Amino acid sequence: MPRDLPDETQWLLQERQRIGRRIRDARIDHNLTQEAVFLAVPISRSYYQEIESGQGNPTLVTLILIARAIGCPLSDLVR
Repeated sequence: MPRDLPDETQWLLQERQRIGRRIRDARIDHNLTQEAVFLAVPISRSYYQEIESGQGNPTLVTLILIARAIGCPLSDLVR
């Protein structure tokens, strides 16, 4: 992560990474593959991988659909 970004931008990137980790952890806890989730949403494999890695910037609708596909409340992913 670049260090020369303004504090707010840095914070947003870190938060996206935290959300991505929560999505990955929830998916694994529910014994789901990435493929099962991205096909249920539906989004592309590469975009889903970007979301889990914190590089993607999903919409609220996409996050809701991911939570539904995983079988957990949206609040668990964005707390």
